[in-house]
Amino acid sequence: MSHHAPAVSDANTVSAHPQASLLRYGLLAILLALLLAAPFLVYPIFVMKLLCFALFASAFNLLLGYTGLLSFGHAAFFGGAAYFTAHAVKEWGVPPEIGILIGMAGAAVLGLLMGLIALRRQGIYFTMITLALAQMFYFFCLQASFTHGEDGIQSVPRGHLFGFIDLSVTTNMYYFVLAAFLIAMAVIWRFINSPFGMILKSIRENENRAISLGYSVVHYKLGAFVMSAALAGLAGGIKALVFQFATLTDVTWQMSGEVVLMTLLGGIGTIIGPIFGAGLVVALQNFLATSDFPVTVITGVVFMVCVLLFRRGLVGEFYGSRIGRKLGFDHRV
Repeated sequence: MSHHAPAVSDANTVSAHPQASLLRYGLLAILLALLLAAPFLVYPIFVMKLLCFALFASAFNLLLGYTGLLSFGHAAFFGGAAYFTAHAVKEWGVPPEIGILIGMAGAAVLGLLMGLIALRRQGIYFTMITLALAQMFYFFCLQASFTHGEDGIQSVPRGHLFGFIDLSVTTNMYYFVLAAFLIAMAVIWRFINSPFGMILKSIRENENRAISLGYSVVHYKLGAFVMSAALAGLAGGIKALVFQFATLTDVTWQMSGEVVLMTLLGGIGTIIGPIFGAGLVVALQNFLATSDFPVTVITGVVFMVCVLLFRRGLVGEFYGSRIGRKLGFDHRV
């Protein structure tokens, strides 16, 4: 009897996988359909803001969830790219796609410089160094002439994508943001499921063992740091075009804390988690903005409840639940 039980269990597991795969693909198809229809159902600017922050949180999760590095300096990449993109598009007159690439390149260079300094230390020391470096960049943005100080860069033209798609039309802008978001998420998925991503996970789980196997841990961490910075820069550059301005708000330490909050709420180490967490925070901010309730207090209460009741985040707890395991959900979705 005992000899047949594992075989039955294995058969059930194998038979469950096709159903789980179909369910995952079905949910993704429904989500994609909703995103395609969103500008006709919801205020498009709100959805574009949600997509920008979902990408920002996903970029941050690449570092925290898959590499085990907690950075408190990601606002420098997000806000820095917003400044670089806004300045390039408005002052240099470059097309929007080139402006976004300039923002990403600037964020990647910032990530390389900050990573080279911060990765000399580990744990809380690494986190504090990233915070200190981000604050230095904040004061640079406050004093630099091209950022216009507290006024920021305003009236940023959206321009024409590839020379013929007018992004001043809200619908065109929305589908551009959606396309950029989907491409970036595909890149993140491919990255974490590549041999490079597998090594990052091994570093997160047991760094000493990864070193003993001959991997240059610092180089892999630096690669993840720069990749995360560049994708955060993509989110910041797009946001600058959506709202047509870049301000100091995007480079403050509060923005770094906000992206940590989004990622933890959704669930670190998952693809959907940061997107869900970003959606929850942005929706709360949007709907509470016109009410008498203090947004930060409500967000803090939600975060506290989720930390106490859902230690792995909302999506992470669902994946770990009996239903999630039965449906075959894992870190890939």
